[in-house]
Amino acid sequence: MFSLKGKTALVTGGASGIGKAISEVLARAGAATHILELNMDSAQNTADVIKNIGGNATAHQCNVADGEQVKEIVDSVQQSSSIDILINNAGIAHVGNVEATSEKDLDKLYEVNIKGVYHGMKACIPHFKTNGGGVIINMASIASSIGLTDRFAYSMTKGAVLTMTMSVAKDYVQDGIRCNSISPARVHTPFVDGFIAKNYPDNQEEMFDKLSKYQPIGRMGRPEEVAHLALYLCSDEASFITGTDYPIDGGCLKLMG
Repeated sequence: MFSLKGKTALVTGGASGIGKAISEVLARAGAATHILELNMDSAQNTADVIKNIGGNATAHQCNVADGEQVKEIVDSVQQSSSIDILINNAGIAHVGNVEATSEKDLDKLYEVNIKGVYHGMKACIPHFKTNGGGVIINMASIASSIGLTDRFAYSMTKGAVLTMTMSVAKDYVQDGIRCNSISPARVHTPFVDGFIAKNYPDNQEEMFDKLSKYQPIGRMGRPEEVAHLALYLCSDEASFITGTDYPIDGGCLKLMG
């Protein structure tokens, strides 16, 4: 079950955190995995890890905010093998309410978190149509559905990811293209550790515990848990699923309040 043997997958932001876990899980399932990452060294390191476990991975330096660069890479991959899967995972965070969010901050998040998803889908969908179908997974967030304190710009972008997912799912269902999104709560990644170290250097353990307990289940998620959900949604076993958002949130959306 859940085999991706013979399939080709693109993962943006695929060299760290959730993206790295997805890249590795898809490769373990048999997919030829292309890692699109701003930092080429990180992308190559992840590709090497996958190759060392017998997987197939290729690293690409890519700024998802640059539509021409995204299209160039996508077209190049398509020339060598038909693209089956796109994981729009690349994204950046921002802390602050509307008063603490500058126009420059807002524009930066828009360029990466919204236009980056748009660029990936716009580049891949024509190939999916030619190939007879494809799968898109967009990384949203529980911030797409509920208000998070001091996450004004981030929540705005993730709300857009959710609605883009629904729009694309409806527009291309007759082309055999499935489009879904995943909405994690807080997931324990190097980004979280860096955020705590930077903002709470004197009480890191206390803050880690507080952030963990935000989820009713009592802990943060693990990147591989999100990756295994992505694997299912990419697989043929999920062929009846499109236009749906999947929370993976330790009970945040249903058990809080």
